[in-house]
Amino acid sequence: MKRVENDAFYEYIKRYDPDSENHLVGEVDYHLVCGDAPYKGIASHRETLRSVFDWLVKQSIKNIENARILFGEDYADQLHPLVYDIDKAQPSPLDPKAFFYCPNIVKTGCNGRVWYDSEWKPDDGNIGTAVPYWYALMEPVHGRRNTPEDFKKVNALLFPNDTDALDIYEWTTDWSDYFDDGHEWYGACCWSVYDKTESRYAIMLVSATD
Repeated sequence: MKRVENDAFYEYIKRYDPDSENHLVGEVDYHLVCGDAPYKGIASHRETLRSVFDWLVKQSIKNIENARILFGEDYADQLHPLVYDIDKAQPSPLDPKAFFYCPNIVKTGCNGRVWYDSEWKPDDGNIGTAVPYWYALMEPVHGRRNTPEDFKKVNALLFPNDTDALDIYEWTTDWSDYFDDGHEWYGACCWSVYDKTESRYAIMLVSATD
């Protein structure tokens, strides 16, 4: 697996989070990976996830060392590298039409709150669980709220040859402490998408709290 470091998609989404080292739109963190072996369905998705989390582990170690320099030994010693066990992750296939569903805005309040014509709504019953892709992109915890038009533009650039033939899996999120923040409140998601027209995977991760 080869991590994509430079891509027009990454340049485009800087407008949504220009100061971040991550590739975020809303609460969705995107990782693009090119396959270097024949596609083998779920096994290939799992190996792609493994490669992304190997990279995240290395990043977490770098962050600890940076914290040691900036804030001292005592602070850095309270931090720990990211841990994960990809073998515990369980996939479920998703229909592209359902995954890329995007509701319409039906009302916007004077305080900026938005109402959608969607049956899914955040409430006490789904705290810390998976959220829909559209919600993760359009309704971040803090900062810019994105529109249905943003959702469609981002995905049109990410998957330029349409989305009907994509292979998409949603993965459980009980196998890494990466998802701990999301389990606390906003939600935790892990999606892997294979675009055979590009021989490329998109790993989309969500984990946020207030």
